[in-house]
This record gives sequence, structure tokens and C-alpha cells, in this order.
Amino acid sequence: MNTRQEKLEAFGRLLDIMDDLREKCPWDQKQTLQTLRHLTLEETYELSDALLQEDLTEIKKELGDVLLHLVFYAKIGSEKESFDIADVINSLNEKLIFRHPHIYGDTEVKDEEEVKQNWEKLKLKEGNKSILGGVPKGLPSMVKAYRIQDKVKGIGFEFHDAEDAWKKVDEEINEFHAETDSDKKEQELGDVFFSLINYARISGLNPDSALERTNLKFISRFQKMEQLAAEANLKLADITLEEMDVLWEKAKRFE
Repeated sequence: MNTRQEKLEAFGRLLDIMDDLREKCPWDQKQTLQTLRHLTLEETYELSDALLQEDLTEIKKELGDVLLHLVFYAKIGSEKESFDIADVINSLNEKLIFRHPHIYGDTEVKDEEEVKQNWEKLKLKEGNKSILGGVPKGLPSMVKAYRIQDKVKGIGFEFHDAEDAWKKVDEEINEFHAETDSDKKEQELGDVFFSLINYARISGLNPDSALERTNLKFISRFQKMEQLAAEANLKLADITLEEMDVLWEKAKRFE
């Protein structure tokens, strides 16, 4: 692997390239904080896909794309005379030191959970008015629910164990089935999802990763089913559900 000096030199070269692109490239010159935003989201999701696949080559590539965006934002910040990349990194360094008093101070912790609890308490000392103040509004709903639950856990607002959490899932499912009003039924469905996500989190499972793996598995099976249908000169839209079920079971055997 690269030495610390080689890493610093590589980062310095990236900053030089960013300066060149901003000065000489017509596309890079036109970019703003807002025009880059949706591209950053796209790159983040591409990184997420690579992480789910544990494709290290692709992860390296996507990390580079995300890093480019971070450096780009810092470059724009420097042009506005607001901040530069050193300010960004120094601010991060100071925050990490402040939030890890068990490493850089005299605080003692027993385990990971105490670290997380201290983290949330220290964030309030930094001026955050609510434990949930740091949850981004634009997060996908499932990820947001997970983060909300994880954050309130930091101050002890948590079921005792997964079994208690599952009782809440059963309770919410019963309330969902009992509701007849469509608007209220939708609210109850949200409660079912929220409680199921909570159960998964307490059980040490990531519901977002679990669902995405199921999405990918379904896509793979369905596309195989389409292939099998085509090989048999069939169109899925023209056959019965029972016939599609037969193809579905055949597709599963190819996994």
C-alpha cells in the first residue's frame, strides 16, 4: 500500500487538477453548488450499490467519484471566500476529537453503546436543539426511520430486546388489519413499517440492505423468467399466472 507521504502527494495532485479544471474546462467552470447536488446523490447511490456487492474494484472507483465532488464543493467554497478544503478537514478533525473524549480525553467507556450515547450527548453540547436535529429531511424513508430509531436509542429510548420490538410489530399489524378508513389504514401501514425496521435494527439487521438485496434478487429472477419464456416462444403478458409461477420456480433453480 502507499506510504503516508504518497497519500498526501496524491491528494495534493487532486487539488492541483481541480484548480486546472475549474480554470480551463468549460463544463467544470459552469458548475455550482446546486448543479452538482443531484450528481453527488447519483454518485453516492452508485457507491452504495458497489458496497452492497462488496466489489472492491468498483468501490475504489466510486469513492474517487465521491471524493471529487467533495473537493469540488470545497473549491467553490474557496472561490466564494467562505471556506476551503483545509477548513473542511480542520473542522472535521476538531469534531472527531471533541466527540471521542474516551480517546483524546479522560472519559472511560465500557463498549460501543456507551460511545454512541456519549456521541449524541456531545452533539447537544455543540448546540443541536434536538437529538433528531441531525437527521436529514431528504433521506429515503426507510433510512430515515433507521436513523431516527438509532439516535433516540442513544439516550435510552429503546425496547429492552428484539422480542419486545416484535410484540410491537404484531400490535401494529393487528391495528392495520382492523382499520377500514383508507387514510388511517395508510397511517397504520407506516406504523407497521416503522416497527418492523425497529425490530430489524435491534436484531442487528440492516433493513435497507435487506430490501435492496431482495430487489436485486427479484430483478435477477424475473429477467431469467423472461429469458425462459422467450426460449419457449412465450410472452409473459399472454400466459396465466399459474404458468408464470412455473417459470418463476424454474428461474429460482438457476441461482
